[in-house]
Amino acid sequence: MHRLPRILFAAWLLAGSGIAAHAACDTGLAERMHAKLHPKRALDHERAVCEPWRGVPGRFIVVLPLPRPSTEPGTTQFDLDVLVVQQADNGNTERAKIVSRLFDEDVLTEDAVRISEIRVDGARYALAPDVRAFGLRILRQGSSRANPYSNESLALYVPQGPKLAKVLDGLELTLEQGEWDTNCTGSFETVRGSLSVARSGTGGYADLVLRQARSESRSSPLGDECVTQEQRQTFKSRLLRYDGTRYRLSKGAAAD
Repeated sequence: MHRLPRILFAAWLLAGSGIAAHAACDTGLAERMHAKLHPKRALDHERAVCEPWRGVPGRFIVVLPLPRPSTEPGTTQFDLDVLVVQQADNGNTERAKIVSRLFDEDVLTEDAVRISEIRVDGARYALAPDVRAFGLRILRQGSSRANPYSNESLALYVPQGPKLAKVLDGLELTLEQGEWDTNCTGSFETVRGSLSVARSGTGGYADLVLRQARSESRSSPLGDECVTQEQRQTFKSRLLRYDGTRYRLSKGAAAD
């Protein structure tokens, strides 16, 4: 077989496996896991997640948000069941098997700040030669026009046999907030961040580097116009080290 046909054949196989993987989620893998594990509890279908674990053939990340009864009006609390599921060799999702799991009780709260989305972070978090983590991003959105607010936080999970360890919890990556009179006068802040794996390591796992850019602006009326003044953007890097259980922010800036 010539080189070009071999490449095309490999690409066809990869595309086919990707289609098959998405088909497992499209045919209700998350719903079947919910029916199997929590037949008597409601599932928040809008924010439930099912995605192939990129780079790990045959495995899926399934997230089941389960609302809890609340005595506080306007407040909803959630348990989160996070699963790594192995598809059967024949592709039969009815025979899919849970290989790692973390049932996280009362982990999310929704009030005036709404949980708009739960999203899988498919970045390759290689924490050790034989350890790879995946991420879940929680996106939140405020409801106030006068005090706009949104943020995005990241948690990292590592399969450890039948258990799923949360090694990073609720790291805020992005933030947008402000306060204004809904006409012109006000101030706003934006923080954009990214997380990457460092070359150094602690406690058997690679260190992580959080890089953030922060900007501020102020608006005020000038005659018939609303004028916005942008502040100089600032940058910050922080190192996170593994303490044997979780990643913690260390003191001082990370070395570039």
